[in-house]
Amino acid sequence: MNLGFDYPWALLGLLLCLLPMLRIGAVANPYPWLALLPVDPVSLAISAVIRLLGVLAIGALCLGLAGAYWQEQQVERIGHGAHIVMLLDRSNSMDNTFAGKAPETQGEESKASAARRLLNQFVEQRAHDLIGIAAYSTSPLFVLPLTENKAAIHAAIDATVLPALAYTNVSKGLSMALEFFDSRPVTGSRIVLLVSDGAAVIEPDSEAALRELFKQRQVSLYWVFLRTANSPGLFETPEDPRDDNAQAMPERYLHLFFSSLHIPYQAYEAETPGALQQAIDDINHLENRPLHYFERIPKQDLSTRCYAWAATMLLLLLGVKLCEARP
Repeated sequence: MNLGFDYPWALLGLLLCLLPMLRIGAVANPYPWLALLPVDPVSLAISAVIRLLGVLAIGALCLGLAGAYWQEQQVERIGHGAHIVMLLDRSNSMDNTFAGKAPETQGEESKASAARRLLNQFVEQRAHDLIGIAAYSTSPLFVLPLTENKAAIHAAIDATVLPALAYTNVSKGLSMALEFFDSRPVTGSRIVLLVSDGAAVIEPDSEAALRELFKQRQVSLYWVFLRTANSPGLFETPEDPRDDNAQAMPERYLHLFFSSLHIPYQAYEAETPGALQQAIDDINHLENRPLHYFERIPKQDLSTRCYAWAATMLLLLLGVKLCEARP
């Protein structure tokens, strides 16, 4: 049963439901011979209804006092969408504009602000997705587990309005994002959506660990690279071969590493909020496959409904009492 009680001992009061079935308090009227009275079906029906109202009133009061509630449930759903973990860069540079400077006027929008606005729009368009949120800077930051609760997702995205932190450690962030899929059956598309304006060198040990994690979790990767104006891109090759290394061009080498994972991977360079919008729209159209998932319905308190039901029954009984005719 999905019905639970905070105070089960109060259910003993349900024995009082037998009281209305007894003739306690009934007014006796003298008649010389009851056989002289014809059978009155209407009166018998009214009497039965009054007794039933009394039983329902006492039962509802007892259930309310017992703290009745529906237990947490999981409902099977089938829709179109994906399991998406948004991995957000929280380094200091995200608080700058796409021009690489701090916002100076009210109309200027930082990269983090543009990402928040567009990701919130993205969430609204994804009706059946399970979305989790993680962030990273020097260390990974757990924000929200995979959930279908849109209000919680929007709140988690909006929480990134707080000032960003110092450095970028993308390998730890990716490891945490992949852990979101632990102990979850593969019932649809699995996506890590990385939103970042930079990268850092990943150590060989971390690379090997990430390769294994991506293989085990069967995850697709989308990287929305918020490129600062005039900065090196993901696909550019330096003119001087001496600059072609992970220290000088970490974003290019991170892109090469992602490309070597043998997983579905797509990188987007966004140099303006409009380009970021286009990247989000592409992802929205690409990842809309059949999805099988379980929606978690939280515990629902029923005591208020029980008290309301009891009050309604008592008001009806009061109305019947006021209509009573006395000889």
